[in-house]
Amino acid sequence: MRTRDLQKQEAIRQKALKMIVKEGFDGLSMQKLARAAGVSPATIYIYYKDREDLILQLCMEEGKKMAEATLKNFDPEMSFEEGLKVQWLNRAKFCMENPLSMHFLEQIRHSPFHDKVFTKMDTSFIAAMGRFVHNAIRRNELVPLPIEVYWSVAFAPLYSLVKFHMTGRGMPGTGSFVLDEKTLHQTLQLVLKALKP
Repeated sequence: MRTRDLQKQEAIRQKALKMIVKEGFDGLSMQKLARAAGVSPATIYIYYKDREDLILQLCMEEGKKMAEATLKNFDPEMSFEEGLKVQWLNRAKFCMENPLSMHFLEQIRHSPFHDKVFTKMDTSFIAAMGRFVHNAIRRNELVPLPIEVYWSVAFAPLYSLVKFHMTGRGMPGTGSFVLDEKTLHQTLQLVLKALKP
């Protein structure tokens, strides 16, 4: 059995993330990945059973990193306003520091891999988010909503702003865009206003 080399494995991971973000899942082949990472195809199979295993492991690892970043200084017992603010700041920071991860996880969310990964994920993040929302509803700080509506109102505005920031461009004809603290907090206040009873 061949030994594992952490540098090679990391090179494979990074090249796979870049390839998926740039070309989609169909653009990822083990041959192309091996060339891009400067390894033989056989080397990839030391770390991953097959292409699907590679994608699922990447998703588990990147999802865990994002969950840990989102939960930094967060407590499900916080008030809704404070807890959402902590999540917004954490999520924005993670996405801007890890753009490949953000785009990769977004592609996963809208792919058949999402359900496969969801069943294998650590449930502590989902439990913390659920407890936070239920506490806010119980304290009458949040309107009860279907989860998809809640997520769309609570987080989609943040991710849109982050994407504008990452491209450096606003809406067509508006010029450049930088997500600063003032804009982030202004948008968060609008979101909070929309979600409060």
